[in-house]
Amino acid sequence: MNRRTFTRTTLLGATAILSGFEGFSHPTLVPDRNLSRGIMWGSLGVGETIADKFRAAKAAGFDGVEVYSHLNREEILKAAKETGLAIPSVCGSLHGKYPLSHPDPAVRAQGIDALKTTIEDAAAYGAKTILLVPGRVSKEVSYDDCWNRSVEEIKKVIPLAEKLKVEIAIENVWNNFLLSPMEAARYVDQFNSKQVKFYFDCGNILFLGWPEQWIKILGTRISKVHIKEYSTKLADTQGKRAGFNVKLTEGDVDWPAVMKALDQIGYNGWTTIEQPGGETPEGLKDLCLRLRKIIES
Repeated sequence: MNRRTFTRTTLLGATAILSGFEGFSHPTLVPDRNLSRGIMWGSLGVGETIADKFRAAKAAGFDGVEVYSHLNREEILKAAKETGLAIPSVCGSLHGKYPLSHPDPAVRAQGIDALKTTIEDAAAYGAKTILLVPGRVSKEVSYDDCWNRSVEEIKKVIPLAEKLKVEIAIENVWNNFLLSPMEAARYVDQFNSKQVKFYFDCGNILFLGWPEQWIKILGTRISKVHIKEYSTKLADTQGKRAGFNVKLTEGDVDWPAVMKALDQIGYNGWTTIEQPGGETPEGLKDLCLRLRKIIES
């Protein structure tokens, strides 16, 4: 071990001890960082059944799978036990259909029911975190209404999250909402609950700013991190959404800067891929290798 590696490892270890970090079920140890490698359910394009998908993730080298909510719990638990893979988080599968910002109280009530199920799924799997998109701003839903309605609804489920020890992590997506890191931090802080956190997506943020800046400002509010690539060049020439049509590590996310920012806030958890490319066994392995490269950058 060279002097740089030794010094960096020592400092990170001290930071982790001082911040009282939590361990995870299946960490992958890489030089200088104790970050686990996960893949999101939607990026698992291999396999027809739940068991097949877990086996494909295991074969590719991942440590865990972020599953969708409202799947068959028995099958998920069986597949996790068989493969030894962790389930670090659960992504709500119905928050787009029943947004907590919707003008109709009946739709918001359906969103709350779905959110409760997502939290209960996470508790059943031993997952620490659920991913929630709290709402979206549109011509019909004003910014302040999105804020006020979503806050009011989320408060209703905090007691359940606290009871089951599951974090509700708000993700940054293209929903015209929470458009700056200062605002995102304020949104999380107003709940005054350790069970409300942030799920930071590195690729989604690139059209608004720089992920490393958001990471430093959000700090320990970050519960989980999505690894996603984005090309501003493609977005400028082919349209905004075309920016995602780039391989991991071949876009404009400054991954060394992202990793350095995570080091600085003492992040010691999951880096989970939400990225195209996992439609074949070879593609999944390539994603996992690229994630390792990012972690080691």
